Amino acid sequence: MAGSVVDEEKGVDHENPKVPTDEALSTESPTESPAAQEAAPANFFTRLNEKVLSINYLEKRGYERVPVSERHEVNISQYVQMTLLWFSANITANNIAVGMLGPLAYDLGFTDSALCCVFGTLLGSAGAGYMSTFGPESGNRTMVVARYFMGYYPSKICCLLNMVIMLGYGMIDCLIGGQVLSAVSGGNVTVVAGIIIVAVITWVVAVFGMSIFHLYERWAWAPQLVAVFVLVGSAGPIFDTTITSSGNRETINGNRLSFFSLCLSSAVAWAPAAADYFVYYPPTTQKWKSFTMTTIGIGLSISFANLMGVGLASGTFSNTTWSDAYDVSAGALIMAGYDGLGGFGKFLGVVVALGLIANNIPGTYSAALGFQILGGYLARLPRWFLSCVSVLIYTACALGGRNHLFDIFENFLALMGYWVTIFLTISLEEHLIFRRNRGFDWEAWSDRSKLPIGIAGLAAFLIGWAGSIISMYQIWYVGPIAKKVGEYGTDLGIWVGVSFAMVVYPPLRYFELKKFNR
Repeated sequence: MAGSVVDEEKGVDHENPKVPTDEALSTESPTESPAAQEAAPANFFTRLNEKVLSINYLEKRGYERVPVSERHEVNISQYVQMTLLWFSANITANNIAVGMLGPLAYDLGFTDSALCCVFGTLLGSAGAGYMSTFGPESGNRTMVVARYFMGYYPSKICCLLNMVIMLGYGMIDCLIGGQVLSAVSGGNVTVVAGIIIVAVITWVVAVFGMSIFHLYERWAWAPQLVAVFVLVGSAGPIFDTTITSSGNRETINGNRLSFFSLCLSSAVAWAPAAADYFVYYPPTTQKWKSFTMTTIGIGLSISFANLMGVGLASGTFSNTTWSDAYDVSAGALIMAGYDGLGGFGKFLGVVVALGLIANNIPGTYSAALGFQILGGYLARLPRWFLSCVSVLIYTACALGGRNHLFDIFENFLALMGYWVTIFLTISLEEHLIFRRNRGFDWEAWSDRSKLPIGIAGLAAFLIGWAGSIISMYQIWYVGPIAKKVGEYGTDLGIWVGVSFAMVVYPPLRYFELKKFNR
């Protein structure tokens, strides 16, 4: 648990003795046992932890619930901060690279690609907006809230998958940032060095936690937005808006749906972490404002970035310089858009590369919390230390996968979209059907006896996954249902998976409540 060392036998947080841990939900006070009063010899890690936690502005809290007494007041600036946080985190080069996939990977025209990325992003953003409302309401992190929907133990599956998303995005951010910095320097800075630069700056902010994190995201959008606007003016005249989708009618429709689903996955991937950043907001925070501000922040930023990617990709069909740059990397294609601006263009390239840090910080923060929520020994480790571990993991992965970026994008984003949309479907049905009158006991966040057993949630989740598997379209596997659409098949994983989960969850949950009443 962040900010303290937890007694594994008693399950007590010595800094916050009233907060139970997941390892032992004991009501025994630490003062009731003489042994608990004896100070154990401080080892190296304990002394290091104490020194780190003494640093000003470093967030000491980990994944445990934030009591109402520790929440700050909410005003108009706090609502605006929600939008600015999401806008800063997503008006970034990784989302520009996602937009490139429309023309380059799915053979879609400019108009088809633009429409798919905008509407897919808005739908995915709404999913993240919904989950963000639970931060102020509960004071719990998103994957703790998941316990009320999926059950205590099954929710750990979602927690693990969410860590894969957050660490995966960390890898992608470092990769693209390294590519752009390498392109700016003309190869003098290697991709490896660029990856390390992005990772180190991310690590510094993520370790400090919420206060520095929110401060950084409050202003990070400004230079990024300027850089993208200049890119519009510099590269816009070369965008080829006349390119059209290729293939027969069924194939084009299949590619449209696949790219739409990919863009949806890109935005909705924030849903399993969306409440993490607003747990210090009070329960009086208006839900419709949280939903709207989050949806607008994610929707506008990703749509804008995706459209830039579509434009840059379209230019490769008629401009050999851009085509050659794309053959090098996505980062090199972004830099090609600044051709003609000289040193100013290179400066903006650095801004674009470092802008990825704003996308990387929230994911690193949530990944560290995910380690704690998994429980066991990990729950005893402080958040700052787990942030360091997270940075090391995705930096190593970025260094190892730096030559396969687009393959990672196509497979990683789609796979993550499958489980997130299934999880959201179960959450919505539990919330709107079964919790409408029962409500939530948010103080029972770590009490297994008061949380759902999770039989219905786990069964619906697995059945939904089965639906996704038989209808997914990936390079390494094409499901039998996916093969039936178009010449090459199409990705129906999200839609079939959600449909299966939607149908089976209500009756299963009804019988679970009837049998166990929780």
